[in-house]
Amino acid sequence: MRSSLLSTAVLLAIVLAAPVAGAAQAPVVLEAPGDSNDPAVRTLEPLMAAEFALQAGRLDEAADAYLDAAGEARDPMLAERATRISLLTQDDARTARALALWRELGAGGLDLLAAEASLSLRQGQERKARRQLSDLLAMPAPGGWRQAFGVLATGSHDPAQSARVLEYLVKRDRIPLQLEAWMAFGGLALRLDSPGLVEVIVDRVITHFPGEPRVALLRASQLREAGQADEAREVLAGIDPKAARDPMLRQSIAHEYDRLGDLDLAEQTLARGPQDDQTYATRASLLARDEDKPALTALYDELRQDAAAPDPARRLLLGQIAEFLERHEAALDWYGGVPGGLLRWQARLRSANVLHELERGDEAYAGLNAIQTDAAAPDPARQDAYLLEAVLHQEDGDDAAEMDAFARGLATFPDAPEILYARALAWERRDDIPRAEADFRKILVIEPDSVAALNALGYTLADRTTRYQEALELINRARTAQPDNAAIIDSYGWVLYRLGRNQEAIVELRRALALQEDAEIAAHLAEVLWVEGKRDEARKVFEQSRSIDPENRSLRRALEKLGLPVEAPSEAPPPGEQEGEEVSPA
Repeated sequence: MRSSLLSTAVLLAIVLAAPVAGAAQAPVVLEAPGDSNDPAVRTLEPLMAAEFALQAGRLDEAADAYLDAAGEARDPMLAERATRISLLTQDDARTARALALWRELGAGGLDLLAAEASLSLRQGQERKARRQLSDLLAMPAPGGWRQAFGVLATGSHDPAQSARVLEYLVKRDRIPLQLEAWMAFGGLALRLDSPGLVEVIVDRVITHFPGEPRVALLRASQLREAGQADEAREVLAGIDPKAARDPMLRQSIAHEYDRLGDLDLAEQTLARGPQDDQTYATRASLLARDEDKPALTALYDELRQDAAAPDPARRLLLGQIAEFLERHEAALDWYGGVPGGLLRWQARLRSANVLHELERGDEAYAGLNAIQTDAAAPDPARQDAYLLEAVLHQEDGDDAAEMDAFARGLATFPDAPEILYARALAWERRDDIPRAEADFRKILVIEPDSVAALNALGYTLADRTTRYQEALELINRARTAQPDNAAIIDSYGWVLYRLGRNQEAIVELRRALALQEDAEIAAHLAEVLWVEGKRDEARKVFEQSRSIDPENRSLRRALEKLGLPVEAPSEAPPPGEQEGEEVSPA
């Protein structure tokens, strides 16, 4: 009954209001919901109010209305809903009331305990949070430590507080003896910028899991984060020989080498052990990024020895490697040899891209037009043909042709969210915010709960207009759907900054960066830190953003806005060799 309470209440209202066929048309007096003894009718008003408030992004009103509905219906599912929305607001008293009702209605287990721990952290009640998280970690259910991890990663508004609580749990051996759990909490300690805690975790893991190579991997990550790159490489070199027997370990070691900038070592690690097309593709990508054409050529020659059989995936991969090597004619041959099936359409799209690289634009656009008008082509491939055409026109600097490609795509697929989304971004890039907004809103008419469109429109309004309250409401709707999404938390932090709530913004942007190391998130956090006078930390975070993506648009805009150098500063000369100083003889 409770899960369909809204539909039941609506149906009751319709039935009560409808006249019976053939009956005398006597006046119908409807009972006010608040005067009814039926819980479904009594719940109708607050439940409808909750839904409307939620759709408007007014989380405080939605939480209150859900709490009222839960109390009327005595429904634990509605109490849970009220609790989860309350946790997204800043009202701890309301959250406590929702939790109390949820518990009173018979709730228990992991979800309730995790919500209680999140509230305790937010209220600064660390001792209580430690006890609740200890209970979570002691749960026999496999989700216990994962729930505790989620609370520490996203429940607190202060990374230092999360680090302190995690340190308590580690030192008192509350973490279950599961390597996956220890590795997860070790990674969290790294993201919380707590090197001392990472050291403690590494020591404990070595004690609990002697000889386990993934422990050394955590140690290498710790050394890399501490700026000890050579020491990290030594650790990785020690476990590298074991990687051939463990595909997941190989990928993890390669990722660490990649983070260290050692693309060649990352590729060599993946080259050990059994190979498949995904491994080959990753190796090719690493070699291409490293601009190691001799090694990439050797890989290409190795792969094409086995390409006589018409394996679509292998031929597609060879075409991509040929593109990396700028062997465009060979790439066209490989793509042309991909037999029928879904990969055939990918090959035709890639062929158009190669033709464009060869400055054979007419052929490229003709090939895309052929896909767009081919009735046998699946709809996703036809839509991708319009999107790729727009991208190629953008590269040509032909704005009119780019927008025409979008228009033709939407004429064929009027409700295609992907095309509308891409066109909205194109309008935003041209500073045409009204048209960008119109496209985002059309997506929301088609898909009212599109988290991507809600977040993108909310961020655009926050970043490019002064309609901050409207932006906040849109972002709140996205937060309700995906409260732990780093991109959405970043948008929330950014709109708080625009509203002048800088301290709250810093808290949220720190959370977002802890969840996902991203150039745009780092740039946002650095700007707010700079404005708040925390210049040393801001410079450090700006450099973090630059190391991830020096061309990031938000990074460059922030640096220009603050009057800081956009390009990376050159390395300072060694001590004693500054300009104008003489070096003393040894």
